[in-house]
Amino acid sequence: MLAEILMEPYQKLAVWDAFAGSGALGIEVLSRYNDSTAIFTDISDDSLNAVRQNVRDIDWARVKIDASDAASRIWKYAPRVNLVFVDPPYENARVGIDFVANLADNIVHGAIVVQEIEKTVPYSPDEKKWEVLRDKTYGRARFLILRRRN
Repeated sequence: MLAEILMEPYQKLAVWDAFAGSGALGIEVLSRYNDSTAIFTDISDDSLNAVRQNVRDIDWARVKIDASDAASRIWKYAPRVNLVFVDPPYENARVGIDFVANLADNIVHGAIVVQEIEKTVPYSPDEKKWEVLRDKTYGRARFLILRRRN
């Protein structure tokens, strides 16, 4: 499903795994798209160590790991990427919602955001800024695939 959406005119994917955790989402892009790059941000030392371990065999020129709060780096990374994964811990749903709202004013038009949120959290992204390409629920998770409108 995501692969179909990403067949846009991007010659190179630049992904930001904003709340990286293990880095699995960003690493998946690195493994599937040879010319891709990935930025991983997280505030947890355990998460950042997991990302470092998980990317140890990947060309480091394609990887940036930043021990920072993702929200504080929107101005820096959003203009440089065309795909963002937003998956903060479920107990911090507001963080992810606010992040996507702030991201809209900084990210390139046409960029894709994959957002995970607990399905019980009432939420609708700003339709003036985001086109909802997919909205699916799996178990307790709700996944939204958004595209930044022009």
